[in-house]
Formats: sequence, structure tokens, C-alpha cells
Amino acid sequence: MDVYKINTMTTQVKGNSYVGRGIVVGKTPAGKSAIAYFIMGRSANSRNRVFTLKDGAVYTEPFDASKVEDPSLIIYAAIRKYENSLIVTNGDQTDTIYDGLAAGKSFSQALTAREFEPDAPNLTPRISGIVNFADNDFSYEMSILKSADAEGTACSRYTFSYPSLPGVGHFIHTYVGDGNPLPTFQGEPERVAIPEDIDALTNEIWEALDADNKISLYVRYTDAVTGEYDERLINKNA
Repeated sequence: MDVYKINTMTTQVKGNSYVGRGIVVGKTPAGKSAIAYFIMGRSANSRNRVFTLKDGAVYTEPFDASKVEDPSLIIYAAIRKYENSLIVTNGDQTDTIYDGLAAGKSFSQALTAREFEPDAPNLTPRISGIVNFADNDFSYEMSILKSADAEGTACSRYTFSYPSLPGVGHFIHTYVGDGNPLPTFQGEPERVAIPEDIDALTNEIWEALDADNKISLYVRYTDAVTGEYDERLINKNA
């Protein structure tokens, strides 16, 4: 087994009907930071969403407000910037991390206030990432908070810290695949290749996601020196 093998997003996603929500963080060959966040959905409530951009942040919002059944787990800020850090998560823990950093806490310390989602029997894990820019470069961390057992009696917490390596990223997602209940992601974030071209990564992820269940995708490439960034957004509901 090659533990340093770098897979493609196509390899990791295509043919899997339901990986849920997913976060990719990494570095392009030339040194830009790359983040991607996508959402999928099986129910009408979950599919009734779009990504919107407001002041450099990314939000999930209802596509048709009249059809919203339960907004608590589907409407949130997915991406926010705090000083020299960029936060990306699959829920309202984005705000928890932002507030924690503002209070002087670390990424992992801020997340001690949260746990997996209260959506039994799935007990969906909360996945999060942060890019920390410094000295014209960056490092990043990823986290998953998931149930320690099938009943949801306790929360297991995992944080992964990475140096940024050219052309390398890491991919974490909420589910292994479809099922009832949905099987939670296992192990470390998966090593994936980060192409230099933002459109190449955007198209690769979007085309690999299941056509019926994919909903929205956002990708941002940031110059670690200047802070300038390019972004791409795709909404199935447009």
C-alpha cells in the first residue's frame, strides 16, 4: 500500500452516489491555496438549496423559500474569512470557529463547543477546514466531529494539521456512500491532486459528483502573497 499515493477527485468521487458534503483543501503546483466545498442532497428539503456570495463569504440559502421544511441544518455560512485565516465547514460551526478565533482560541479549541449534527439515525459528522496564511505561504487544518457510537451518546473529535505541499490536497466528506443510516466517513482525509487551473478542479469535481444528488459547488484559489483570489460557483438550481 502506497500511503503517499495522490489520487484524483474523479477517483475518489465518481461512481459513489452519495458522499454527502465534502471539503477539499490544498496547494496548487505554483503555490496558491485551493479550497473547494460541495453539497449533495437526497430529500426535497436538502435539494432545495443554492450557494450565494456576500462580501467574500459563501452561504447556503433556500432556492425556494416556500418549500423549506427545516432550515436549521441546511442554511449556514459555509466559508468565512477571519484576519489571515479562511474557514470552510459543512454547517454553522463556521461561525463557532470564527467567534473562537476572535476570542483567541485555536481551530480545535473553538470546535470543542460543537459535536455531530442531531439528525439521528445518520448523526452526520461536522467537517471543517481552515487555511492559515503567514510569511507568503500557508498551512491548513481539517477536523471531523462524529458520533462515538450508533446511539449518539458521545462525540469523537479528530483534527489533522498539514503543511502545504505543491500539487497536494486533502479531501474529507461526511459519508462513505449511500445507505440507511448513512455510513460516516472513516479514517484520515484522503490525499488528492490539486491542479494549477481552478477550472480544471471545478470541472473535475462537478463532473464526478452524482448527477441526481449534487446540488452546489464552490472553489476558491488564493494567492498566498497578495491575498487576491479567483472563485467559481456552480448551482444545480439556477
